[in-house]
Amino acid sequence: MAVKIRLTRGGAKKSPHYSIVVANPKVCRDGKFIERVGHYHPLFKDDNAQRIVVEKERIDYWLSVGAQPTDRVKKLLIKMNIIAPEPYRNRPVKSQPKAKAQERMKAAEAAKNN
Repeated sequence: MAVKIRLTRGGAKKSPHYSIVVANPKVCRDGKFIERVGHYHPLFKDDNAQRIVVEKERIDYWLSVGAQPTDRVKKLLIKMNIIAPEPYRNRPVKSQPKAKAQERMKAAEAAKNN
């Protein structure tokens, strides 16, 4: 069974801090975990070094053995340059303007350039 890299909440009401842990996905959010690999304080300013602290070697190990980060943890790891961001996907062809609308846009741009 694959494990997850996820957040567990700590702190008082309206004053959260989170631990980044490796846990079985069937265990509750703040329940038993395998290993604590970092912490995250969302109330600290972005430039504060203590806002996100992770053990990079342990994160790399768990990712190499197949652990899946949750969406929020993935964003934090991308911000720390531990994992590469997903490539940007272009709009599908279906959602692009149809032929007549493209002709009107080209005509408007040509009129604008003249």
